[in-house]
Amino acid sequence: MQRTLAALLLALAAGVRAAPDTPADPLQQLLQDKGVLASTVEPLNRARLMASDLVVSAMNFLGVPYRRGGSSADEGFDCSGFTRHLFDTTLGKVLPHRADQQARDASLAPVDRAELQPGDLVFFNTMKRAFSHVGVYIGDGKFIHSPRTGGKVRIEDMGDRYWRGRYNGARRAVVDGATPPN
Repeated sequence: MQRTLAALLLALAAGVRAAPDTPADPLQQLLQDKGVLASTVEPLNRARLMASDLVVSAMNFLGVPYRRGGSSADEGFDCSGFTRHLFDTTLGKVLPHRADQQARDASLAPVDRAELQPGDLVFFNTMKRAFSHVGVYIGDGKFIHSPRTGGKVRIEDMGDRYWRGRYNGARRAVVDGATPPN
């Protein structure tokens, strides 16, 4: 698990550093020459860095106990308190405290499961109602969350039968008019 986590963080960091310094094709060169691309590259790079910071920040809370209604490392987290805390401290974006309200927040853009990126919120139906649980996608089909009473913040595989059957969707933060690219 630690090797997978280390590899994931290295891959994420490499992706963040791989900013498009040189155009990959003539169209991209033309857009840069005309000043069109330059206006979008910087917000996208900022969005990538923020998503990376969000994932790294989330990892710092591994092992923090679950507490219903909790929203800090000192008192513990429930699932939405965890994501709310991460978004507030990392992105400066205050989310509602309930998972279903976070799923409907207008400042978050829906994301297709096939297009998940680290830092996206992932939602699950764990209480016989849509969007009753939330976590943060960290890449490689995994997410981090505060699971339930008696549990601690941990990493889970979205491909596991339990999570695969309960997946409801994902949302991505819109930062300065840009969402991290796919």
